[in-house]
Amino acid sequence: MNFMPPRTRNLYDPKSKEPYKLSRSKIELFVNCPRCFYLDRRLGIGRPTGPAFSLNVAVDTLLKKEFDTHRARKSAHPLMKAYGIKAVPFLHQDIDLWRENFKGVRFLHEPSGFLVTGAVDDVWVDKSGQLIVVDYKATSKAGEVTLDGVWQKGYKRQMDIYQWLLRQQGFKVSNRGYFVYVNGRTDLAAFDGKLEFVVKLLPYDGDGGWIEQTLLAMKKCLRSSKLPKASAECDHCSYIEAVKGVA
Repeated sequence: MNFMPPRTRNLYDPKSKEPYKLSRSKIELFVNCPRCFYLDRRLGIGRPTGPAFSLNVAVDTLLKKEFDTHRARKSAHPLMKAYGIKAVPFLHQDIDLWRENFKGVRFLHEPSGFLVTGAVDDVWVDKSGQLIVVDYKATSKAGEVTLDGVWQKGYKRQMDIYQWLLRQQGFKVSNRGYFVYVNGRTDLAAFDGKLEFVVKLLPYDGDGGWIEQTLLAMKKCLRSSKLPKASAECDHCSYIEAVKGVA
């Protein structure tokens, strides 16, 4: 883990009239623990960071290249055909910008003053012109991959936000999104210098009804001069309290 000194840049200033840039991941941080969010965005004290998941990044990059081949041809990927999805990868002038970290799809939510951003993995379009949000996930586990894990609630909120952001751009967006879930095989006899994956397409029906009220709650949190309560489920805050007890 890397422990960073408090930041002084990009902190929320309640007196500022300028829009405040807020990423999808920071919304998730607030949902998980308002105290950690406040410490991070108001006081510049972020959670300790772990190492990057380089293999996951490699999978994302290769999947994007693969779907981009079909995007250029305006053709359906074999995975779409296998699952009976009548769509093609969406060809749009801003697709690369939408997928770029620290840029992504952007929308100024005026009631909160937040410039909300989120970098999608992919967007497809069906025959009716509706956009379909797609997210890539990589893992390695025995058995079938599902969306039933407690931690995967965050994946679903991620999809909700991407759908919401694209709707704010004026696009028709399907409630049905998909996770391209790749599962690394460990049942093979040998490694032979390569990983093999089983690829599944998991549907998810998004619901962004929680987003607006969450943004307003985040604004209230950041404008307060008091440190909010920690979430009962926050491991980081629980650890800090435990350390205080033995110090």
